[in-house]
Amino acid sequence: MEMPVPDARVMSKKARLVDRLRGVLPEDAVIHDPAETRAYECDALTAYKCPPLCAVLPSSTEEVAAVLKICHDEDVPVVPRGAGTSLAGGALPTADSVILGVARMNEVLEVDYDNRFIRVQTGRTNLSVSGAVEENDFFYAPDPSSQLACAIAGNIAMNSGGAHCLKYGVTTNNLMGVTMVMMDGSVVEIGGAHLDAGGLDLLGLICGSEGQLGVVTEATLRILRKPEGARPVLMAFDSNEVAGQCVSDIIKAGVLPVAIEFMDRPVIRATEAFVGAGYPDCESLLIVEVEGSDAEINEQLELILEIARQHNPVELRESTSADESARIWLGRKSAFGAMGRINDYMCLDGTIPVSELPYVLRRIGEMSEEFGLLVGNVFHAGDGNMHPLILYDANKPGDLEICEKFGAEILKLCVEVGGCLTGEHGVGIEKRDLMNVQYAEVDLEAQLRVKDVFDPKWLLNPSKVFPLDATKERRS
Repeated sequence: MEMPVPDARVMSKKARLVDRLRGVLPEDAVIHDPAETRAYECDALTAYKCPPLCAVLPSSTEEVAAVLKICHDEDVPVVPRGAGTSLAGGALPTADSVILGVARMNEVLEVDYDNRFIRVQTGRTNLSVSGAVEENDFFYAPDPSSQLACAIAGNIAMNSGGAHCLKYGVTTNNLMGVTMVMMDGSVVEIGGAHLDAGGLDLLGLICGSEGQLGVVTEATLRILRKPEGARPVLMAFDSNEVAGQCVSDIIKAGVLPVAIEFMDRPVIRATEAFVGAGYPDCESLLIVEVEGSDAEINEQLELILEIARQHNPVELRESTSADESARIWLGRKSAFGAMGRINDYMCLDGTIPVSELPYVLRRIGEMSEEFGLLVGNVFHAGDGNMHPLILYDANKPGDLEICEKFGAEILKLCVEVGGCLTGEHGVGIEKRDLMNVQYAEVDLEAQLRVKDVFDPKWLLNPSKVFPLDATKERRS
């Protein structure tokens, strides 16, 4: 993956830059020793690494503003970083950039149960947002698989989703307002604790902008009352295509589960070896969960199970207790870690129309044989958010390059059938060079002009999202 040559002028400023940053931050908040900056050399896309010039850990919006103003004055690129869980290289630094981490900004600033919102600093982890309100029977809906570790800052940057996004939507559907610091150090408030802000939909522009427009330091999030109850059912099938067709038929029937999750044989085997969830021996399985009152749950499950039976399932297992529900979900929640025990892998997130699931799953299987690399499929099937895990050997010369080519072909396939390059991981560096596959030149130019307005010097999160040629033209 090509990255630009570090700017020698910026590299020569390191001593002065560190001194200036120490003038606005506590000493332990400025990390510049080369041995220590290696902790920030990559995110969860560990195939690509580059230590930054230095890293800073501000604790407030005011400190973020001071840092950005200094970097703006010195023409130093800045890479915003949440918890470093990005799977698309979204927080990968360049050698001439400053990592701005928000990990120390993790406070709850306000909770309003009557108006159903919580305001937090964006370094707070996803799961701990629900943790702050669960005693009062509320929760925050988006639930990425990395929710124990990932930060709200990164969720906003990549418009993250999760298993329950089928019913509750992704981050953009649950984000009400932000405090954002521009690259020149100015602070803006967008949206707030109300249904919709007037004027242009700037909030919709910022959510999913991958740190290209500003650094979000505080967020107002929608919180919801917990449902009366929830119940999952496990469905096992003898082929991926049949499972995919079952998903399509459930959605076409008009019933709206809270989640429909898919796992294929390689993932099932890996999770069974890892956590022993008690999954059946099958080619693929679905976990379908519904929620509401007992009457609502029974009515929804009756229709869903009727649809499943039409596809000759190997097994249908409806939960009868909280413990059984937890075991049904155990393997799915452990899937990525389980696959990591087997081999290195690259996790994609192309999104497709649900009706195309059978075809796309078949093509991925065929391409797996063509490229000679095993693929495990585990994903949010209800909204067509694919997560193929391509296994490769990082120590085998050429394997990474084959994996990249394979991944590119899968993402092109997603676009070809009417989907898109990314559902929740973002573009980062992983899909940067595929943007021309999804967007015409005029569409990309419109996006570049938005970046011009918010970040005229093109200092924020360099070499991400847009093809490198376009970035070079803007910065020259």
